Amino acid sequence: MQNGTVLVVGSGGREHAIVIGLERSESVSNIHITPGNAGTGSIGTNHDIQADDLEGVCELAKAIQADLVVIGPEGPLVAGLADLIRSMGIPCFGPNASGAKIEGSKQHANELMNKLSIPTAQSMVTKDLERIQTVLSETPPPWVLKRDGLAAGKGVTVTSDVQVALEAASNAINTDGRVIIEEYMHGEEASILVLMDESGYIVLPPSQDHKRVKDGDLGPNTGGMGAYAPAPVVTEDVMSRTVDQIIKPMWQYFRGLKEPYRGCLYVGLMISNGIPRVVEFNARFGDPETQVTLPLVNSDIGLLLLSVSQGRVGQFEIDLSPLHAATVVLASEGYPGDTKIGRPIIGLNEGNDDEWTYIYHAATTKESGKYISSGGRVVSVTGISHSLEDALRKSYESIKKINLEGSHYRSDIGQRALRKR
Repeated sequence: MQNGTVLVVGSGGREHAIVIGLERSESVSNIHITPGNAGTGSIGTNHDIQADDLEGVCELAKAIQADLVVIGPEGPLVAGLADLIRSMGIPCFGPNASGAKIEGSKQHANELMNKLSIPTAQSMVTKDLERIQTVLSETPPPWVLKRDGLAAGKGVTVTSDVQVALEAASNAINTDGRVIIEEYMHGEEASILVLMDESGYIVLPPSQDHKRVKDGDLGPNTGGMGAYAPAPVVTEDVMSRTVDQIIKPMWQYFRGLKEPYRGCLYVGLMISNGIPRVVEFNARFGDPETQVTLPLVNSDIGLLLLSVSQGRVGQFEIDLSPLHAATVVLASEGYPGDTKIGRPIIGLNEGNDDEWTYIYHAATTKESGKYISSGGRVVSVTGISHSLEDALRKSYESIKKINLEGSHYRSDIGQRALRKR
């Protein structure tokens, strides 16, 4: 691909990170985003077509003569957008609906892991509330309850309160017709992004996300309040086990399908005493994991994603940076509950005064030349440096320059890794 035209589907911080990566790519000349945000609009051309408007996205890809389509969110993938794009003869980064089912149905993922002997939590699926009450009474807390369908990263309840567990189960049954109850896994979480097609796979630097809204991993779950990479909890031995016991079996399964998996397989791990087990699979780049992972890829991002979309990543020689990256998310007042939006964001340009610091827009719009918040996780700031300590310093120095009324962020991103040193 030379002077390529790329269409990125989505509107969050993940998509802005992809767009910035493509902007650095010598192979890419034109970047289009739909629907995008204020940050992506400063780099490429935003279009007012929602990611779940499959027909509209396909028409746009055809109209701009896209050489590559990169699908960010899980919803369009599960709905079959990649299938439609490929049927038009356009290379697409993102699995077909059959592959995206690994994220679209937790029950399917659990059944597949059991079939492939992939280490994960014991689980059961039920729609019987009386059965759930029995399980809760016979099993020591905490309990893990999961919705089976897509839930924007908020479909998991971990609790030691029986009433909270029953309410979560009831809501899941009312929404999806069933609920999944899983064994609680102790340990430390990590995330690994794997670029995968039928020819092979590339494992990107491991990261660690911070899901809880408050310092000390307290408060409700969120879409992610920060991350850092590489995560030291993923030692060489842990990575070796993960590849041998999880990634290779999944790749061998996917490559044998009639429609091979072409995209990113997100592997969420729980690591205890050096033993990794799968918490979840996602069918796309994570957010905010992408914001700390893509900056560590020195290779041309456009050519890398194109190679996956064409089924030849096995021949791609990737160049990974030895540096560290740390991301802190700035969230709106009330997030992840009743979120306040429509407020001006001041200082975005001031926070981006270092070539090794990135400000990724997520829930932002621009009105009369001013940035306005439009959702829960508004922006994320990533610092890059030779050490995790300095990468975090850069992130926090920059985020302090951004002013959004009522906003909040965690002050302890990466501290678990620092305490181990």
